[in-house]
Amino acid sequence: MTGSRPAQPLPKRFGFLLLKDFTLISLSSAVEPLRMANRICREERYSWTIITEDGESIAASDGISINADRSIRDDRLLDELDLVVVCTGRRVENSHTKPVQRWLKFANQKGIALGAICTGSYVLAKAGLLDGYRCSIHWENLAALADAHSEIAVSRSVFTIDRNRFTSSGGTTPVDMMLHIIRAQCGTEVSAGVAEQFIYERVRRSDDKQRIPLKHLIGNRSGKLVIAVELMEANIKEPISQEELAEYVGLSRRQLQRLFQRHLLCAPSRYYLQLRLQRARELLQQTNLSLVEISSLCGFVSTSHFSKSYKEFFGHSPSSERQIRAASA
Repeated sequence: MTGSRPAQPLPKRFGFLLLKDFTLISLSSAVEPLRMANRICREERYSWTIITEDGESIAASDGISINADRSIRDDRLLDELDLVVVCTGRRVENSHTKPVQRWLKFANQKGIALGAICTGSYVLAKAGLLDGYRCSIHWENLAALADAHSEIAVSRSVFTIDRNRFTSSGGTTPVDMMLHIIRAQCGTEVSAGVAEQFIYERVRRSDDKQRIPLKHLIGNRSGKLVIAVELMEANIKEPISQEELAEYVGLSRRQLQRLFQRHLLCAPSRYYLQLRLQRARELLQQTNLSLVEISSLCGFVSTSHFSKSYKEFFGHSPSSERQIRAASA
């Protein structure tokens, strides 16, 4: 688990606080694993409540409206919850109000755990409720949150559980966080059953990182760098030499090296190696291919060279990677 172990029992009664323009896929990805766990267990292990500020229906970013069960003005609501999860999406800066911040602070004072999905960590941060914690947030908001709140350890992890804070990045990553909770409470058989029902082939751990598009990292500063990286990504099995790569993008080898160093803080060869090792890790986690086959598919001249490079980069061997994955399944 990323961060400290929770200082209280994992939640079973969830309250999802929907704010304007929340992302519907993230909400569904959080609720549906709970529903399916109840079905597989044949009992109501989990409950959830949809909350809005005024108790009225609210529109998601795709325009679909969701009915609310309760309002934050309901004095008895917090007595019925273990965890409040803030659900937001685009334009998160304008989606929350002072009453919402006050209610979240009150929930914290009452000992209710707090969480967030997609961009919801921004709301918790603005309320001062993530100070001293690690958290996850959608990759588009990573830099802004980190720059604005130095007291928070903003992580690239797909989800983060740090004591009584449960935060997840966007898209379908709440599935992974909920499966983690379900596995801890109901066992591997139930969590695996939930994943199978959703045809969810790879369950990510909290130490899995969000993949941030290169264009987001460097913006429009270097189109040639983007092309060079795209060529690397398209040629994993048979790596292109630096000379060929430089020629393809219309630069000298030295210019190419300076370009990578300026924007990605490493040499082209190092970046290429990282791409190939990341691909190897995916194959180790998602397939039953042998080390020899994976080594070949990722452009290594020998299995020994592959294993040595993998251990230097990830801190453990390729065979250990599969053992780690099997132990957490």
